[in-house]
Amino acid sequence: MRFAVGAIIVALALSFPFPSHAQVSVGITITTAPPALPDYEQPPIPAPGVIWVPGYWAWGDDGYYWVPGSWVQPPEPGLLWTPPWWGWENGVYRFHEGYWGPQVGFYGGIDYGYGYTGHGYEGGYWRDRQFYYNRSVTNISNTTNITNVYNKTVVNNTTVNHVSFNGGRGGVVAQPTAQERAAANAHHAAPTPAQIQAARMAAQDREQHAAVNHGKPPVAATQKASQFKGPGVVAARRAGGPVPRAEPERGSRAQPARAGERPAQAEVQKKAEAQQRTEAQQRAAAQRRSPEETRGQPAEHEQRAQAERPPTNAERRPTPAERPTANIREAQAPRRPPATAKEQERSKPEAPEKRPPAEKKPSDEGPPR
Repeated sequence: MRFAVGAIIVALALSFPFPSHAQVSVGITITTAPPALPDYEQPPIPAPGVIWVPGYWAWGDDGYYWVPGSWVQPPEPGLLWTPPWWGWENGVYRFHEGYWGPQVGFYGGIDYGYGYTGHGYEGGYWRDRQFYYNRSVTNISNTTNITNVYNKTVVNNTTVNHVSFNGGRGGVVAQPTAQERAAANAHHAAPTPAQIQAARMAAQDREQHAAVNHGKPPVAATQKASQFKGPGVVAARRAGGPVPRAEPERGSRAQPARAGERPAQAEVQKKAEAQQRTEAQQRAAAQRRSPEETRGQPAEHEQRAQAERPPTNAERRPTPAERPTANIREAQAPRRPPATAKEQERSKPEAPEKRPPAEKKPSDEGPPR
């Protein structure tokens, strides 16, 4: 019964175009870079037709954990694997899903090794539904049933390091080529059930977490996906660098990136969501108020208009600079006693002197005609 339920879950997951084979890595914004890629040896190829899938750091409730690299049977002949990768976008590290496709897409310019130099895959190619392996980057030394082989020296023009993310401080500086952009928009196939199971097993294994293994996982690679014990399991030889203390930014979530998708504007979305929450709280508070409390009170828009209206001259209180200083001095000056009758008599203005009217001179013009 348990196996049947598990099979149904896997079938439902594969019905979506981009299922999350590292479910816990999706939807969380992380402000600390993933650890460096560990140094490990590729296990021998177990059978023809399988393709090497490099390991990567995923994110869980307890921080970063390592999903081992392994040999994986592709969903169908002719498909190649584009590894997942972390990218610094809008102030956080964002996880990009891996996928199967006819061409290798952009994977951040990360040098995963063993044919994955940062762009494309140099470990082999498909021809007539047969996969041909490059001996120079593939471990087929102890296998006799692999006959489709060739030798090609892989020239890596990028700086060889263990950086596991693109962009940001100390990250790989790389941009997708035109061919990689076209591959991102082409038909894709989901990670296989074995890959999904391996990611879940790694998340549940405490020894695979960076906080425990300090960047040196005990299961760095396996011959078969989801096989963490027994022959074919390879431990990391050393950590790729110091492991930073990773703390997710709680309360702020970013959507998972899809192939060919532009980075989301996290800050704009965060402010919009905060404004929506504030408006919803205000509406809920207004609905909880009783009719007695709101009776006689102006509506919300009227209150807002009154708050924004500038005060009139009658409502506005004059500032000290606008107050008349003369009235202040008059009020502060001492009052004099009333004047006496003599003082009032002396203070009266003198009457103007009367003058006799001027004599009229006879007119030289003569009597009127």
